[in-house]
Amino acid sequence: MDETFKGGCLCRTVRFRATGSPKGVFWCHCQSCRRHSGAPVSVFVAFDRQAYTVTDGAIEKFKSSPGTTRGFCRTCGSTLTCEVEQMPTETHFHVGAFDNPHRLVPAKHFFRDEQLPWLHLS
Repeated sequence: MDETFKGGCLCRTVRFRATGSPKGVFWCHCQSCRRHSGAPVSVFVAFDRQAYTVTDGAIEKFKSSPGTTRGFCRTCGSTLTCEVEQMPTETHFHVGAFDNPHRLVPAKHFFRDEQLPWLHLS
């Protein structure tokens, strides 16, 4: 049986469901993710685009930089997704958007050269 991961935005206008195993869970240290999330680092969960459905509302999208499209809730502004042209079959969800984020443990880092010098992660 496939695993199911449910989540959504802060105001619950947007809800989504992803099924199957995530393709990966990772830290992203890039400046673009910091600005989008307002946090010193983001954690994303990658799923095949066909593995998730939006069950309520809609994920609003905008092009944040060349080759990158970000998703958010139009009502409350919650950051939800990131899609990049280099990985055209994947959608990356912010881990905090999931109902049970403790199930999703990051295993690798991207853009480590952009990590803030005062941020210490094991």
